[in-house]
Amino acid sequence: MRIAVVGGRLQGLEAAYLARKAGWEVVLIDKLQNSPAQGLCSRFFCLDVGKRAELKKVLKNVDLLIPALENREVLANLQEAASEIEIPCAFDLRAYDISSSKIVSDRLFDAMNIPAPRPWPQCGFPLVVKPPAASGSEGVIKIDSPAAWAAFEKDHGGQWVVQEYLAGPSYSIEVICAGGRCYPLQVTGLEMDNLHDCKRVFAPADLALSQQQQFAEIAVAIARRLNLTGIMDVEVILHQNQLKVLEIDARLPSQTPTAVYQSLGINMLELLAGCFLGGLPADILPRHEQKAVIFEHIVVTPGCIAVSGEHAVAEAGPLVYRENFFGADEALTNYASGKNNWMATLITTASSRLEVLTKRNAIIERIQKELHTTVYRDPVPVVSGKSMEGQ
Repeated sequence: MRIAVVGGRLQGLEAAYLARKAGWEVVLIDKLQNSPAQGLCSRFFCLDVGKRAELKKVLKNVDLLIPALENREVLANLQEAASEIEIPCAFDLRAYDISSSKIVSDRLFDAMNIPAPRPWPQCGFPLVVKPPAASGSEGVIKIDSPAAWAAFEKDHGGQWVVQEYLAGPSYSIEVICAGGRCYPLQVTGLEMDNLHDCKRVFAPADLALSQQQQFAEIAVAIARRLNLTGIMDVEVILHQNQLKVLEIDARLPSQTPTAVYQSLGINMLELLAGCFLGGLPADILPRHEQKAVIFEHIVVTPGCIAVSGEHAVAEAGPLVYRENFFGADEALTNYASGKNNWMATLITTASSRLEVLTKRNAIIERIQKELHTTVYRDPVPVVSGKSMEGQ
C-alpha cells in the first residue's frame, strides 16, 4: 500500500515508522526541508499543501492520506482535497475540534462525570494555567501563590484554562473506533523531563490491572460520546490513587504507538487505515507474547549524555532507522561516526521490566564507554518550576 503522510515532525515520524513496519510505501509531504520523518520515507515532496492543484497531483497515486499535524485550516484543506480526488483521509475532524479545545473537552468531562482536575476557583493553589487550544506542554505554566496569580492576571490577557495542579505518575491509552466497534489498546506509562516534556515511555505500564480496566472504560466512553472514527489518545494522572483525565487528542499520537507495537505487535497505523479502508477486525489481539519496552530520547554532546523530552526529536533534522544501535533493539537517530552532537530515540525490549531496565542501563554504559562521555543526565520535573506538560 502507498500512503501519503502530511507533516514530517513527531506525528509524521510515528506514521513513517509504523508504515515501515507494515511494509508500506510512504510519500511524505512537508512545507519545510529536513523534517525528522524525511529519513524514513520513500519519497519526499517539499510542498505547501495550501497549493491545492499541486497537492492533488501528489495525492492522486496514493491509497490513503494520513494527516500528521495540528493546524485546523490545513486539516480542513486536506480533507477537501482528498474528497475531490476520492481518496480516504484518515482523520476525524469533528472529534479533533472537540479534543483540541481544552475548554470544550473539559466541559465534556464534566458532562460525563469523568474525574478531572478541578477548575479555579473551586480549588486551591498551586494552579496550572494553560492556553485553550495549544497541544501538550505548550504555553502551560504553574502558579504557586495568590500573589503569582495576581501578577499573571495583570500581565496576561485573553482566555486561559485554570485548574488545580495535580502530582502523580502519568499514563496514556489509545482507543480506535469505526463502524460501531471501539477498542481500547495497551496502557503505557509516561515519564517527563525537567521541561515536563515526555522523555520516556514504558510498555506495559506499572498500573494496577483494575485501574487499567477503569482507564480503558473511560477512554471508550469518551470515544463513543465523540462518535469517533479513527484514533484518539487519553492521558491521565494517578493522583491520590484516583485516575484523573488531563487531556484527549483525536489524532495519531507520537511515541506511545511505537511502544505498543514493540510490546504487543499491534500496529496502530494499520488499525487507523482499517477505519477508513474497510473497517476494523472483529477483535484486536496481540501478535506475539508481551514484551517489556522502554522508548526514550537521548541527546549526546561532547562528554555528556542527556535524556530529553521529544522536543529533541522535532529539532534533530532527518532521522534514520538503525538496528542493534549500541545494543538497543532499534533506534531513530541522526548519529554518524565521528559526529560530536547527535540524538537518538532508543527502543529497547526484553521479557520483563527488570530485564529491560538492565539492558537499557547497559546501552547507556556502552555509549559512555565507546564515546568517552563522563557525564550522564536524566532530568526530572522541577516541582517548583514554571513549565508544565500534560495538564
